[in-house]
Amino acid sequence: MCNERHLERWGKMELNRRTFGAGAIAGMAAACAPMEDDTMASADPQKVSMREVSFPTGEGTLDGEFYTVGDTARPGVIFWPDIAGIRPAKREMATRLAKAGYAVLLANPYYRDVAGQQFEDFASFAAAGGFQKVRPWRSKFTAETKRRDNAAAAGWLMEQAEVAKNRGIGVQGYCMTGGHALYGPWSEDWITAGASFHGGGLVTDSETSPHRILQDDAHYLVAISQDDDAEAPTHAGILREAGKDTAGAEVEVYAADHGFCVLDSPSYNRDEAERAWARLLATYEEAL
Repeated sequence: MCNERHLERWGKMELNRRTFGAGAIAGMAAACAPMEDDTMASADPQKVSMREVSFPTGEGTLDGEFYTVGDTARPGVIFWPDIAGIRPAKREMATRLAKAGYAVLLANPYYRDVAGQQFEDFASFAAAGGFQKVRPWRSKFTAETKRRDNAAAAGWLMEQAEVAKNRGIGVQGYCMTGGHALYGPWSEDWITAGASFHGGGLVTDSETSPHRILQDDAHYLVAISQDDDAEAPTHAGILREAGKDTAGAEVEVYAADHGFCVLDSPSYNRDEAERAWARLLATYEEAL
C-alpha cells in the first residue's frame, strides 16, 4: 500500500504542485470523463448535486459529501478515499460515479480526529509530511471500526430519499481503505459489493483479515497494482481462492503502479484506471 517508499520514488519523479496541482487534476478529470459530459453539461438538467452531510456512528460524527443526480432513487455507494482523504481529485471521481447512476457518499475515514478536507492534493500531502500527520488517525483503524463505519454509513444512506431501498449498496476503497471495501458486505446486509483499488492489508495473518471474511452472497472486485503484486506475489492467488465461494470475485493485477486509479497520484495511469473503472461499473451493475 501507499507508504514512504512511494513518496521517495515519486520525489525522484519531481513531484510538486506545478506538476500535480489543482490544474493538473482538472485536466486529468476532464480527460477521463465521458465526452458527452463535457459537451452537454450546460444543457443537461440532470446535473450533479452535492451536499455536506454528517451523522453519528457511536464513535463520533462521520462527515462527508453526498453526490446525486435528479430525483430518481439510485443504488447507494460508500466511497472511502485513500490516505490523503477527501480532496478535489476524489470529488471528481465521486461526481463521475453519480453521473453513472449512483447516490455516492464520499466519506471521511479520519472523522474520529478531524473533519473535512485536510490536503488539497497528493502533492500537498507529500510536501506537508502527510504520512506523519495521518499516522495517529490511521492507528485507530481496526476490522471492527471499519465494520462499524460501513454499517453506520449504509444505515445513513438507506434513510435518504435519493437511495433506492430495493437495491444493494456498494463500498469502494483505495490504498489504505481497500480493506474498508472488502469488509463492506461483512459489515451490513444491505452492502452487496466491495471494490478495492490498489488496496493494502487485504491478506494478513489475522483471523479478521479481509480475505478471510468474504461473504458468500456478495460480489467483489480487487484491482492490484503491479508493484504491490511484486512485493506480495502470493496475495492475488490467496484472494482468488478466497473468492471462489462468493457470488463473484474478480481479482486482477493491473499493468500500472500503486495509485494508478487516482487522478492526482503521480502513478495515475489513464488506460488502466479506465479499465478498472469499467470493471467497477460492471460489478455494481451485477451486484446492486
